[in-house]
Amino acid sequence: MTGQVEVALRGPDAFSLARKALEMMESAAVWPTPLNFELWLHYLGEPESPLAREITRMLAAGEPFTDDVSETLAAEFLPRARLSDEIRDAGAQLSRELRSVATAMATAQKTQAAYGKTLAGASQGLNDTQEPPVLRKLVEGLAAATDKVSRENSQLERRLHDSTREVTKLREHLEQVRRDAMTDALTNLANRKAFDEQLTRVCAEADEKGQPLTLAVVDIDHFKRFNDTWGHQTGDQVLRYVASVIGRVAGSPPRIAARYGGEEFGLIFPGENAAAVQSALDVVRQEIAGRSLKRRSTNEDLGQVTVSAGLAQMKKGETAASLIERADEALYASKRGGRNRVTSAERPKDAA
Repeated sequence: MTGQVEVALRGPDAFSLARKALEMMESAAVWPTPLNFELWLHYLGEPESPLAREITRMLAAGEPFTDDVSETLAAEFLPRARLSDEIRDAGAQLSRELRSVATAMATAQKTQAAYGKTLAGASQGLNDTQEPPVLRKLVEGLAAATDKVSRENSQLERRLHDSTREVTKLREHLEQVRRDAMTDALTNLANRKAFDEQLTRVCAEADEKGQPLTLAVVDIDHFKRFNDTWGHQTGDQVLRYVASVIGRVAGSPPRIAARYGGEEFGLIFPGENAAAVQSALDVVRQEIAGRSLKRRSTNEDLGQVTVSAGLAQMKKGETAASLIERADEALYASKRGGRNRVTSAERPKDAA
């Protein structure tokens, strides 16, 4: 789920949002499957999102919400990682917990209503008679009703406690799955999916707030040579080393460092201009080039590893795709210029 919905589900209105989603699904004749539940949480939690607009359109047109329709909506509007079996299982468990709590609350409400009637009857009986046996019977009835309400409330309290604990475990599990789904297993940096989502988000924020945003693309020079000469395991060693330097030197929040694909890395610098980013990338480049790696299995010298980088600062109204394209062009300029260098798209002479 996106951040806005996640925040809502971690706050005091979480159960209210979940119940409202189930109520609206029932009203619209939508089956409460885990996938539908997730779609409607997004619909309610982000009323201005593309998904919400599409669901609003479908409701107005009276279009049915079949399983195929739900899958299509999820594929288009939800992060694919959230459609894994683990997420669906967790969603189903959360739905069961919500139904269980709702049942317990309904039972408690019925008991409270019955207790109210008992009190009303006792009050009327006290007004109508002063006979000791009758009074004793009224008191016994009140005591029994009070005991029943007390037991029902205790059961409800325990059930709510258990459900809260279970929901907390589910949240922790979902958060871990989300992190795993957004992390590159080899380098432990963010993966391409996380990079794309974050870039879209920060581009929109930078454009809205008028703040600088710079994107950089870093590529390992002659990486194919490492794989061909030493094998893929040694190539993975080189990737992890470069990723560790990138993550440590240039990946601290709010900066975002990701494995963009293969031997290429993407770095997002919110709030930073091209000059500051070029300096940071030069530090990365120099540290990587300043160390001679050795093959772990044989201790053989792998020689110097170098990287080339290109960067571009976002222009007003520029799309994420255009920004990536300009950063890529700057990277190619670094490659053409001899590698082991940083080129800024904001300096035409460097990129020529």
